[in-house]
Amino acid sequence: MEIRFIGVGEACDSNYGNTSILIKNRGSSHLLDCGFSVPHNYFTYCSDPEELDSLWISHFHGDHFFGVPLLCLRLWEMGRKKPLHIIGQEGTGETVRAAMDLAYGNLFQKLQYNLNFHVLMPGEKAKIAGMTWQAAWGDHSRPCLALCLSAGNKKIFYSGDGRPTAETALLAGNSDLVIHEAFLLSDDIPGHGSVQGCIKFCQQTGTKQFALVHINREIRQSEKNHILQLLDKVPGRSGFLPETGEKIIL
Repeated sequence: MEIRFIGVGEACDSNYGNTSILIKNRGSSHLLDCGFSVPHNYFTYCSDPEELDSLWISHFHGDHFFGVPLLCLRLWEMGRKKPLHIIGQEGTGETVRAAMDLAYGNLFQKLQYNLNFHVLMPGEKAKIAGMTWQAAWGDHSRPCLALCLSAGNKKIFYSGDGRPTAETALLAGNSDLVIHEAFLLSDDIPGHGSVQGCIKFCQQTGTKQFALVHINREIRQSEKNHILQLLDKVPGRSGFLPETGEKIIL
């Protein structure tokens, strides 16, 4: 299983694009979140309009889904024919269509490929595009679903935005990789994760490896060395700060 970090930044970070993860597994391709800056970065690595099988939307903040109209527009311009699965919470289909109408008028009606919308709610398990999908609510200012994506014996957890909850901890248990939002160094703001909170979360859930993303732009710049030192001191776990475009293999 291949994981590429299309973006690792928060909404206003001009140096690191909006957080988005591309996962490839046995011929299938899945994009997790698609904010303002994601489509341009995505097409840096993917030139085939038919390659992407599914798109996950964790929640309806702009840096996590406002790139969907541009993604769909460019796939249309490139001649895509294969359906695209879009997966998220209740209202995902209506919200995406509204965003497309605002961005590009009648684009939805012009598409020559289908958008297949799927609602995934906590407690459900879905098999879509060769992967198994499960979700749990995180603690964020807007309803946000954390995701467990698995295939074979590999399991990846992606938090979207928000502080961990008992439900997300249960979902993340024994993951091969946890990708978690860590906006601050400590839990000072409701609705956002932190570096220290994520370290505790990964120890609690038995995670083998974890990546911290969506870090406040000023903190990432001024405290990067301190964060790396904290990660190096976590016993029995491998934590890292991914760079844009970085790829790992599980």
